[in-house]
Amino acid sequence: MRRIATLFSAILLGSGLMSSVTQAQETDGTTAPIEAQAPATNFSDEQLQQFASAAQEIAMVSEEYSQRLGQAEGEAAQQAVRQEADSKMVEIVQNSGLDVETFNAIGQAAQNDPALAERIQQLVQSGG
Repeated sequence: MRRIATLFSAILLGSGLMSSVTQAQETDGTTAPIEAQAPATNFSDEQLQQFASAAQEIAMVSEEYSQRLGQAEGEAAQQAVRQEADSKMVEIVQNSGLDVETFNAIGQAAQNDPALAERIQQLVQSGG
């Protein structure tokens, strides 16, 4: 059970890392700022399942890239690792069937709604 809680924490961390990608997208005018949008809380079961699956993969990628980041020497090398990790996480989210904005919205909603977080955790525990 503790492993699941740790994994879920990593999932939320992963969604936090994804926000840097969203911010980068916002600066080129391709998306509206997430903060300006009303958070959607009526996510479908399919979206939550996609989130849970993607978040599990992102947690593994986040762990791998955290190690690589710790080994990177110099700011340029660290930035390259961050960019590679962000790119990989975006790819995971897109392959899940969600867009980055929806993934981030679900992650944000789960941080603010314990019932939603529990629902996602149950999806993770059931293995999808």
